Amino acid sequence: MKIFRFDPEVGKSIDRYNSSGFIISRIVQLFDEAVVNCAYLSSGGIIGFHQATLPQLFLVVQGEGWVSSEASNKISIKAGQAAYWEIEERHESGTNTGMIVIIIEGSRFDPAKLMPLV
Repeated sequence: MKIFRFDPEVGKSIDRYNSSGFIISRIVQLFDEAVVNCAYLSSGGIIGFHQATLPQLFLVVQGEGWVSSEASNKISIKAGQAAYWEIEERHESGTNTGMIVIIIEGSRFDPAKLMPLV
């Protein structure tokens, strides 16, 4: 057995797209099909408005915040919920109180096949 770290201390601080309070820890790349990351957003943290380079699933595992896209204003999201953005969809997310998120980016997956809509 091996034990690995993905806590904020081994992550990378991101300020791209005017992001702030955002640390990302790489978890695994699933061949050429998908990448899994863990994002830590501190109080007032934001992942700035940007375009998805691949379909992206944003799974909130702790805390709460908001997500938005060009097609929608800020929508509240909390632990146990996920947002999904299609390729090239412009989006943003943030939190007032802090949030931990697993982000899966990949070319071939459809969360609607396994998860019910809110």
